[in-house]
Amino acid sequence: MKILVISLFILSCNSLPSFGDAPTRTSKLSNSALIDQMKKGGLVLYFRHASTEKDYADQVSADVNDGSTQRVLSEKGWHEAVNIGRAFRHYKIPIAKVLSSEYFRSWQTAWLAFGEYEKKPDFNFLPFEDFNDKQMEIMRKRIVPYLSRKPKEDKNLVIVGHDDPFEAATGIYPEPQGVCFILKPNGNQKFEILGQISPDDWMP
Repeated sequence: MKILVISLFILSCNSLPSFGDAPTRTSKLSNSALIDQMKKGGLVLYFRHASTEKDYADQVSADVNDGSTQRVLSEKGWHEAVNIGRAFRHYKIPIAKVLSSEYFRSWQTAWLAFGEYEKKPDFNFLPFEDFNDKQMEIMRKRIVPYLSRKPKEDKNLVIVGHDDPFEAATGIYPEPQGVCFILKPNGNQKFEILGQISPDDWMP
């Protein structure tokens, strides 16, 4: 099984202007250790949507209710999402709720993987191609409460969203498409990133 290589470091509001007042600690754990943590519940699992046919900024003109105006999942992306769902069932990872952005590629990833989702506009892009600090801060304020609030019961909150909003909240650009970041919510707008698993690395 592949080992995640993530350097141990501290992100703070002083070092990352877009990160605001939600300091995050990032540690490194192996895939098996991350899965063991997820099986215990109480975490937030943030997925960037699975792979799309093309990678370009569609948010300027996209209509979230019209798939023809958006990037859509590729055949590879459909397989990634299905295999993620199989892994969750295989490992018996408990899920409290699945939240998604309103974009087709996000809720379709959630649907294919988990069979359920609730659309939340908080996880959408702002309608700009290049984001300035003010726009990144808006996206950060929308997302950080979800990342820092502990789910009810011993289950995990799953979020399927996008790259730039996650970067706004954490200072980390999530790649590749389909990657899952495993976060431990600590309340008071704070959380710890335990690690990440790429879509091809779920099964041994």
